[in-house]
Order: sequence, then C-alpha cells, then structure tokens
Amino acid sequence: MHDRLALPAIALISVTVVAVVGVLLLGRSPESGMSDVSALPGFNALLNATSALLLALGYVFVRMGKVQVHRACMLGAFGVSVLFLVSYVAYHSAFGSRPFAGHGWIRWVYFPLLISHIVLAAGIVPLALATIYRAWSGEVVRHRRLARWTLPLWLYVSVTGVMVYWLLYRIGA
Repeated sequence: MHDRLALPAIALISVTVVAVVGVLLLGRSPESGMSDVSALPGFNALLNATSALLLALGYVFVRMGKVQVHRACMLGAFGVSVLFLVSYVAYHSAFGSRPFAGHGWIRWVYFPLLISHIVLAAGIVPLALATIYRAWSGEVVRHRRLARWTLPLWLYVSVTGVMVYWLLYRIGA
C-alpha cells in the first residue's frame, strides 16, 4: 500500500476509534440486556500489562539485533492492544463509565493520570498504525524515527492503563 492510500486509511481508522471511545466515555447509556461484563476491567488491565511487557521486550530484542523477535513482540503488543480496545468498548457499551469514588489527595493523583492517559491513548492510535506501516513497508529509517516517539508514549499508555484500573477498581472503590 502506498502512502496515498495508507495515511488516509490510518487517519480514518484513528478518528473512528477515538470517536467510538469518546461516545462511550461521554455518558452514553449502557445497553440493556447485555451479558455480565464485570470481569472485563481486570482483563483489560491484564491486556495493558501484557502490551507493556511485549513493548519492552520488543525494544530489548531490537537493541540486540533480533529483528524477527522484535517484530513478533511489537505485532503481539498491537494484537493485544486491539483485543483491549474490543474488550474496552464491550465493557463501556454494557456498563457505561464508572465514577471515581476516591477521596482526598488520591483524586489529585487519579485525574491528572487519567487525563494524560486518555489524551495519549487517542494519540497512540495513529502513531502505532503509522509506525507499523513504516516497518511493514520496509521504510526502516522512517520507522525508527517514528518509533522513538511511539514506543515511550505507547508504554506510558499501557502502564497508566493498569494504574487507572487499580486506582478506579481497587483503591478508589
């Protein structure tokens, strides 16, 4: 696929994903009659942790010159992130958004963390897709240049996703 087709496709996918998640987070009413999804937040945290681990391993392997293992880790991280997105949408479609119940100083930790997580999660969609596209199309120099931004941001989103889960469902519950 050439840039003429790939970059608009990446933009369309990114806008669609962000719009769907935005609608779910901005108070869309939960669907009635859906099955129990109470286990999904914990599953989502596990997927985020798995993504972070795969990203870190992918970085280590590429630094060791093991490009094939690096590729497998990064595609694994992408696959786990897509599964996370599907699970996240399913949960929020059924349940809606959960308000943070924590009080005191923890709110000053939770909300800045949540806001940075949400903003960067929206931004990581086009970055990850473009980074994967550059690697897939053999544009190694452009891939590396983009990956220097994508990796730390994607790691941050994955790790803060786990932190948001713990603050929302374990500490602030």
